[in-house]
Amino acid sequence: MAHPRWHHILMESQRHALKALDEWNCSSGDYSDFLTHMHKAWHYLLHAEFHKAEIDYHYLDSKTGRHQMIDGEPKAWDLEKCLKERFSNSGDTVRLNAELFVALRNKVEHRYEHNLRIVTGGRAQAYVINYEQEMTAHFGAGYSLADRLRFPLSVQVLTADGYEEMRKAAKGLPRKTRDLVARYEAGIDLSVLDDPRYDYRVRLVPITGSKTDADLAVNFVKLDDLTEDERRIMVEAGRKGAVITRDRHVEVADLNRMRPTQVAARVEEQLPFRFSASREHAEMWKRLGIRPVKGSDNPYGTVARYCSYNEAFDQYVYTQAWIRKILKEIGTVEKYRAFFGREPRMKTGTTASEAA
Repeated sequence: MAHPRWHHILMESQRHALKALDEWNCSSGDYSDFLTHMHKAWHYLLHAEFHKAEIDYHYLDSKTGRHQMIDGEPKAWDLEKCLKERFSNSGDTVRLNAELFVALRNKVEHRYEHNLRIVTGGRAQAYVINYEQEMTAHFGAGYSLADRLRFPLSVQVLTADGYEEMRKAAKGLPRKTRDLVARYEAGIDLSVLDDPRYDYRVRLVPITGSKTDADLAVNFVKLDDLTEDERRIMVEAGRKGAVITRDRHVEVADLNRMRPTQVAARVEEQLPFRFSASREHAEMWKRLGIRPVKGSDNPYGTVARYCSYNEAFDQYVYTQAWIRKILKEIGTVEKYRAFFGREPRMKTGTTASEAA
């Protein structure tokens, strides 16, 4: 049976997606090849969608109204144009995730591929999952890639030493590349940055108990499907950055969390005025209500995105999202005045008028 044109375009899309995932999962894989093949996979996928929907996805000449031609063929929309047509809302999470990788594709330096792969790992995972969901939503579950992929094995994220090596690699990115990601995400709402369709993060919990022939190595579980006790355990593990193994509970103490003095230092280095842990920081968490006061009957009642309670040391620790929240609230002299109702303490050699 002859297949329609869109089917052949979709098969080319899948071919590139599988090549991209081979590059990602292979220990010697090339990250720039992953970016290139996923770019093409998304590109062909959207062309297949447009073709099936009988949408003309070719550029028109503004003067003649006819197709622009290249080597005798109509010039098809590039991926950026396809994304804008498919996701008309510029704030769409899936579109923002894909556009980040369009930008990164042209910026990867070979010697920094490993570092960039670590820094953007969660976003890359979302990039692939969004592709799969987009494909099955438009063409049906029969086109899913799930039966052709395997869960990759890794030791880095399962040991403290491995995690520390990943942190070092992330810090080794050149400033231009780090700035590209930072600038791109600076204007994106926190709810989008924390959305798994933009940055996909998971917790691995080994399965114990009797195995049946129907069991899979990887199961996806929603919190809403758990009992109250199961949900409490998982949420507590999430707050403390826990890795759960079969025979013991190993805590990676407050993964990526910071004490108030560390928060204040990181915030202050990005501002023209002073920001102290005991003054501004304390006022902000109280007024924004992100954690209980010291001695509360429920010390765990925090806004988990910004803060968590460490029971062992009886202290609160804070997230990168909290730093972004602080900068958003009081990141300029005008915002500082509006929030605190007073003048900021300017750093030596800087005046409020200069900073404004």
